[in-house]
Amino acid sequence: MELQTIFVLLPLIIFLPFCCSSSTDTIRFNESLADGQVLISSGKKYTLGFFSPGKSTNRYVGIWFTKLPTQEVVWVANRDDPINDTSSSLSIDPRGGGLVLNQRINGTAATLWSINVSTGENPVVARLLDEGNFVLLRQDGDRETVVLWQSFAHPTDTYLPYTPRKTGPDYAIRSWKSPDDPATGDWSYVLEPNGVPQLILYEGRTKRWRSGPWNGFAWSGVPDSSVVIDKNDVTFTCGLRDPAVVARVHLHPSGTLSRDLWQDKEGRWDEVYRYPTETCDVYGKCGPNGNCDPFKVVGDFPCICLPGFEPRSSSDWFLRDALGGCVRKRATRNLGCGGGDGFVKLENAKVPDTRTATADADMNLSRCEQECLRNCSCTAYASSNLTSSNHMILRTKSESQEENLYEDKDSSVPIFDVLDIFAATENFSDANKLGQGGFGLVYKGTLSSGQEIAVKRLSQTSRQGIREFKNEVRLVSKLQHKNLARIFGCCIHGEDKMLVYEYLPNRSLDFFIFDKTKGLLLGWMRRFEIIIGVARGLLYLHQDSRLKIIHRDLKASNVLLDATMNPKISDFGLAKLFGEDQIEANTDRVVGTYGYMSPEYAMEGLYSTKSDVFSFGVLTLEIVSSTRSNQCYQGSSSSSLIGHVWDLWSEGRALDMVDSSTMGESFSTEQVMRCIQIGLLCVQEFPTDRPAMSDVVFMLGNATTLPSPKKPAFVLNKKYDDADPATSSATGSSGVPSVNRVSITTLVAR
Repeated sequence: MELQTIFVLLPLIIFLPFCCSSSTDTIRFNESLADGQVLISSGKKYTLGFFSPGKSTNRYVGIWFTKLPTQEVVWVANRDDPINDTSSSLSIDPRGGGLVLNQRINGTAATLWSINVSTGENPVVARLLDEGNFVLLRQDGDRETVVLWQSFAHPTDTYLPYTPRKTGPDYAIRSWKSPDDPATGDWSYVLEPNGVPQLILYEGRTKRWRSGPWNGFAWSGVPDSSVVIDKNDVTFTCGLRDPAVVARVHLHPSGTLSRDLWQDKEGRWDEVYRYPTETCDVYGKCGPNGNCDPFKVVGDFPCICLPGFEPRSSSDWFLRDALGGCVRKRATRNLGCGGGDGFVKLENAKVPDTRTATADADMNLSRCEQECLRNCSCTAYASSNLTSSNHMILRTKSESQEENLYEDKDSSVPIFDVLDIFAATENFSDANKLGQGGFGLVYKGTLSSGQEIAVKRLSQTSRQGIREFKNEVRLVSKLQHKNLARIFGCCIHGEDKMLVYEYLPNRSLDFFIFDKTKGLLLGWMRRFEIIIGVARGLLYLHQDSRLKIIHRDLKASNVLLDATMNPKISDFGLAKLFGEDQIEANTDRVVGTYGYMSPEYAMEGLYSTKSDVFSFGVLTLEIVSSTRSNQCYQGSSSSSLIGHVWDLWSEGRALDMVDSSTMGESFSTEQVMRCIQIGLLCVQEFPTDRPAMSDVVFMLGNATTLPSPKKPAFVLNKKYDDADPATSSATGSSGVPSVNRVSITTLVAR
């Protein structure tokens, strides 16, 4: 029995020095890694071995994530030298100490790929580190001290966290030819060191996209990055705040660049950003002195000339070809340096190619302006802290030297780092979901400072595009009122758009008033205060703010409640800005929420402040009755809340709509009847019959005699002119009033 045991073990003892174990992270001298064997990093994050991509039968040596359900390769050794069988092995070169990948061809070892390094007399080991870096180390006694070569310095199509991105061709990443072929493709992503460093995406030798520049402290548009510059080199790294997160920057065969975070729960990659994705991401889209406006309506020509410039070729621009760019307007072309020079602020403008730019973190904007004026080759300046503003100051020439070109002094909305948003919301976990807002979901989040926030993440399948998003950001950022939700900032990456609001712990009004149990938390006095608060918020929008704004989507779910149940109007995605003297406007794109839209808006696209008054009236009746506006009433002549309330009012039984059990001891019959009457005044059929919000606020706060309401707008058989013609019939041809189930030209799910 002893002899048999020795006989079995002996071949293993002889075999071990020539083949590394499948659980090791190291290849040592006289060891080799055969096809079918792998190296696994010490923390089991990365695996190195032989693989075949996609449908290909070729074999390659590569590195991939160990724990992912699919093989996501991040580095390939022999990308341009495929192996056609499984006879190959990776080993330390016994002659020079480098790495060699050999294939057995007719019994002879043929070298397909190799790394040649100078090792001296000391032995060398190859090791897969837990950062995903495959390194050659020179041994000095028991220590492995010097890195002779590393895969981080020779990436393929992927950067891993902490991969140093240096200047020079070796540090560029290059796309695969296809998902089945890792050979060098057409696209490359390169660190450009000239001027102010920036990252460039090339197709062949043609620039297709570039990042924002390095601003002296961080990389614009690239979170958690650091840059080290010396006289010979620029090194850029992009780290992670949580080392346990699986992440990558990946250059796809299609030419798009994405930064991805792996979501274990969903079993998929979540893109932090992807470039280029929009028309204006394309390098030089509008030519010299042209600007591409990403907020233009899809299908519109996005190019505009900078202030003081005009198209070089009007005929080309007419044909939507802007590559020729723009030139100075004729009236200013002959003005020399200093001849009428001034500055105009360009908002939502990306800083131009920074190859010839300079950055000085110690210089403020005022001094920067003076330096630019003194230098005739300076054409524009911008803040180096591009994370807090997204505008640039363009040098231009005015025909009138006294013209003030710096007109808009308003500061931009703060831009949040997308990784901060992911961290705050725990990757938008279901546990942090607050509910459904207009055009998307709303999540609770907590910033690293402890500040609680509400993040409205717009659905990529919703119909709110960049136009509505920009609209909401611009409008809300300029509004300051205790009854309006306050915006902290926004975040855009790729097609993902997010708004960051103050967090209001009691959610939205509909959460309470339409639930019999939760409704007990809102006694009558609290409901009355909410009605008054909403009225004051609307009055501010219509009259008291410096902007005249029509909300167009007031409803219970868009009224948020703070910790003390004070109401705050939110969701301005559909809001419209009116001129000071403008009374109404018309649109072919009727969007809104069933049951809250005024008849003239739903049927003819006409909207005004009186449209919001109508919605306020519906909301008031909902608050008083604890009933949704589209509630059906069996046995009633009307099948909507407005019609039902009107029937009860006409019969002198208006209080029958109120469930007094939910109102508490503060129930006031006089106040309730007053609110019902005001609600009916607000939902009258014709806009001019409805009170202004200033009148509503006055009526709510004073015991004045109220006018009698006319028949409300659940009869939809008239044209909605400014006045109610006395000769018009109030019923349709059948004599039966139609209920408030309005026809919506463009129905949008809310």
